[in-house]
Amino acid sequence: MDATVNGNSRFLRRGLKIVHLRLAAALGETGAIGIAAARVGISQPAASRLLAEMEEIAGRPIHLRSGRGIQLTPEGAALARRAARALAEIGAAEREVADLGRGLSGHVRLGAVTGPALDRVLPALRAARVALPLVTTEVVVAPSDPLCDLLLSGGVDFALARLAGGRDPSLFDLQPLEDEPVSLLVRPGHALARAGAIAPADLLAYDWVLPEPGTLLHRTVLERLAALGLPPPPGRLSTSSFLLTLAMLRESNAIAPLAAAVARRFAAGPEAGPEAGLVVLPIDLGIVVPTYSLVTLRGARLTPAAERLRDLIQAQTA
Repeated sequence: MDATVNGNSRFLRRGLKIVHLRLAAALGETGAIGIAAARVGISQPAASRLLAEMEEIAGRPIHLRSGRGIQLTPEGAALARRAARALAEIGAAEREVADLGRGLSGHVRLGAVTGPALDRVLPALRAARVALPLVTTEVVVAPSDPLCDLLLSGGVDFALARLAGGRDPSLFDLQPLEDEPVSLLVRPGHALARAGAIAPADLLAYDWVLPEPGTLLHRTVLERLAALGLPPPPGRLSTSSFLLTLAMLRESNAIAPLAAAVARRFAAGPEAGPEAGLVVLPIDLGIVVPTYSLVTLRGARLTPAAERLRDLIQAQTA
């Protein structure tokens, strides 16, 4: 006859209990019913009764008397080994449930625009490796508009972003964090990087790599240039791809406005060689992208793990 019927163990149907498993595991370790009973926290007569119950449940002898102790039969040894494994799994389940409740394990999905991804998410993930070693994280770096879509679809738990135009603000909870100053980056060896002084009009002699028209950074750059009395910059490439922007900068004389957090990570000094990082131009046009926020769906409750990672991110400063 099979040991299980429709997933229901015959042992369980016959009354096998946790205390039986604990005694079996203790007998497997000690070979002495008195010591095993003490480990389980019961009297020796009670342990003897439980042992008799286990043999009735198993339908086979599981021990033999051996001097002052007992010797497990092959069936008894198998039961003791499996009992120890089952108790270990129960203990692991207890720890996992407790860790999930405290946010010490789990999986977190978050999104961020590029600057906050470097300034806040990256150092928070470094801290989480120590504080939350069992939490796994998935990070989506993208513009605010697709991040809002991911929030609405449940693709991320929270995002560091801005509420994209046309979005219903009643659907989101926003905690404002910081605005983003913008720097201008070029390749090492660029003529402007070697110039002693740069006038704003000098910048218009070169192509600019901007995000697609309609994006927040694109609008912010054009509005600031207009406020300075300057026309839109020349540009034959528009892209929100960070990697493509970096490649274009390294292989041409183009200029790219990027968040200062990005510039700090990838910039080298103005005298850097051609294999070094990019160079921040020594001119501040006063381009500042409006404040980004920690964005969640209104009324949504974060998992404990997501709450802990969110708190680590909030603790970072640019």
